[in-house]
Amino acid sequence: MSGKIKVCHFTSIHPAGDTRIFVKECSSLVKAGFDVYLVAVNAKEQVINGVNIVSVNVRNSGRLNRMLFTTKKVYQKALELDADIYHFHDPELIPSALNLIAKGKKVIYDVHEDIPKQILAKYYIPGPFRKLISGYVERLEKRAAKKFSWIVTATPFIRDLFLKYNSNTTEICNFPLVGELTASVPFTTRPKQLCYIGSITKARGIIELVKAMDSLPYTLHLCGEFSPASLREEALQLSGWKQVVEHGYAPREVVRTVLESSRIGMVTLHPIINYIDAYPVKMFEYMMAGIPVIASDIPLWKQIVDETGGGVCVDPLNPDAIRKAIVNLMENEEASIKMGEAGRKAVLSKYNWGNEEAKLIAIYKKLSA
Repeated sequence: MSGKIKVCHFTSIHPAGDTRIFVKECSSLVKAGFDVYLVAVNAKEQVINGVNIVSVNVRNSGRLNRMLFTTKKVYQKALELDADIYHFHDPELIPSALNLIAKGKKVIYDVHEDIPKQILAKYYIPGPFRKLISGYVERLEKRAAKKFSWIVTATPFIRDLFLKYNSNTTEICNFPLVGELTASVPFTTRPKQLCYIGSITKARGIIELVKAMDSLPYTLHLCGEFSPASLREEALQLSGWKQVVEHGYAPREVVRTVLESSRIGMVTLHPIINYIDAYPVKMFEYMMAGIPVIASDIPLWKQIVDETGGGVCVDPLNPDAIRKAIVNLMENEEASIKMGEAGRKAVLSKYNWGNEEAKLIAIYKKLSA
């Protein structure tokens, strides 16, 4: 026995290499002296960064099968580890978490997103069922919230929702790791290209962004997968697609390379219900890399961009407005450099993982005591 506090993170949805779960939270806990295990589906069992990755192997990964059967397997594997503190990441695992609590375990619920709001925007759920499912999940979260040892949330907005039910609620934001995505290539030597990094959906503004590229003498680099896959065919038909370089799902080293060769980072997501109160993680990663951002004029985002001076905001539904902002930044190198430096300064002082890590470790120390 090492005498260390044993911690088990478990997830039925996220991959073992998830940035929030593995790269940030689990790795930070190892550095703080905890014995950390991560249970994930169809993962390669190994020890990375001191984190013991444990796999639950399943064949059918459909949503219904995952919720009915995979969650039970994940729970069983987590239970076998007999950890001191459990930390889970998916609302479908709430019943499993309550079972752990009934067995006397300390459990942390990690709320990545406002799930009831997110469900209302799910394209694959038939319209009439969205409100029913959203309401059910909201009631489930509310009932269970009081029983958790702690709740951590990805944004202050979600924190405020859960504080009504559990005073042990803290926001742990998905801010960048200082140094991870720092771009070392001088801005003035970079080609005139821009980038979008993240999942590619209609609600994330891909159609308007590709339309904005029409007739521009610049290149747009896309790092991410289309969802649904048919959306790619729609984007492919747009004349602006000629200016696109597609990378597909990109590991962190590829993302870093793309950032090092870009002059603008795009985060022009639609102002739908599950984005208006969310922090756009990629915006802070662009800032960390020292490049100016073009962001949606969602009030919360505009407040951050104006406060930091790290970019400009536009109407994300207007390709002409997006195009104009791209041209202005590309053709005004001095202003772009100034914005990039201001954004990076803001991340180094405020919007970084180091500040969030301290809050996470403080929670674990309280629960360990």
